[in-house]
Amino acid sequence: MRVFATWEEVPIFDSEDAEADFWTENRPDLRLMESAVAGGSEVSESVTITLRIDPRMLSRIKRLARQRYLNYQSMIKQWLSERMEKELGDK
Repeated sequence: MRVFATWEEVPIFDSEDAEADFWTENRPDLRLMESAVAGGSEVSESVTITLRIDPRMLSRIKRLARQRYLNYQSMIKQWLSERMEKELGDK
C-alpha cells in the first residue's frame, strides 16, 4: 500500500470506480491525518453552528471523509479553512 504525505497527491477522480481504486491502493500518512484534524484551526475554541445540508450531499461528504479516515465535520472544517485561505490569498 502506498502512503502519501500531502493532500495534493490525491487526484480529482473521473468516477467512483477510479476513486475506489485509488483508496484501495493508497492511504494518507498518519501525520497528515492528525494535522487535518488538529491543525486547521486558528483558535483553540470552537463555536457550534447550525448548517442545513441536503441529506444526499451529507451522505456523499460522509463517504468521502470515511475514505480519508477523517471525521466528516473535521473534513468540512478543513475544506472551509482551505477555501478561506485561498480567498484571502487572492486579494
